[in-house]
Amino acid sequence: MARYFIRLAYNGLAYHGWQSQQNARSVQDVLEECLSLRLGATTRVTGCGRTDTGVHARMYFAHFDCATNMNPENLDELCRRLNTFLPDDIVVHDIMEVVPEANARYDAVLRTYKYYIHRKKDPFAEAFSWFVHSSLDVELMQQASAVLMEYNDFTSFSKLHSKTKNNLCRIEHAYWTAEGNSLVFTVSADRFLRNMVRAIVGTLLDVGKHKLDIDGFRKIIELKNRSSAGLSVPAKGLFLHEVVYPQEIFIV
Repeated sequence: MARYFIRLAYNGLAYHGWQSQQNARSVQDVLEECLSLRLGATTRVTGCGRTDTGVHARMYFAHFDCATNMNPENLDELCRRLNTFLPDDIVVHDIMEVVPEANARYDAVLRTYKYYIHRKKDPFAEAFSWFVHSSLDVELMQQASAVLMEYNDFTSFSKLHSKTKNNLCRIEHAYWTAEGNSLVFTVSADRFLRNMVRAIVGTLLDVGKHKLDIDGFRKIIELKNRSSAGLSVPAKGLFLHEVVYPQEIFIV
């Protein structure tokens, strides 16, 4: 039995997130159906994490097992066939053989999300960015973002009643950049909690609107209480941007 990683991307607008669930269309369900058809056997995939309803992924990894060992030419052909049958909002970029114990979820060492905000009304940005017309103190938001790296318990930004064993994360980077009329929040960590990035962005926007100062932002983190933080921003502006793995799990 050989194990393979699939690197894909998807537009999440039409899906109830990555993870398979009852009575809802998910990216996982669509990929498994297509992969099973191409391989001629029921094939399950394990994703690198769950994304919420409407969230997008520019880079996403999943693994699957196959009784047939495929060479690079076979993998390229499988990739081509998958893209022929997958809907237009999902694309498979490549398929790579990995060591048998490799796991798309647990072997990821760093994940990066980006959240997009546009500050001028733009009908072409509306599907993948959130329009914020309020005046924002971006420098203060930048200062508050740096505070995140001083903590590791992000219960205040976690979805209530989640089944995670703990709410500990190690944030490596968190910062804002300006791109034309847009603001982009970039955050990288070893793991993310459900709804975490959207709750962080909503709270940082309160800082930018001077509804909250830096000390207040710190207090919210330290309270470890979701109700103390800001509202979650809409899913449409959130992208899983990059997932990093140790090179030794890939078979070259």
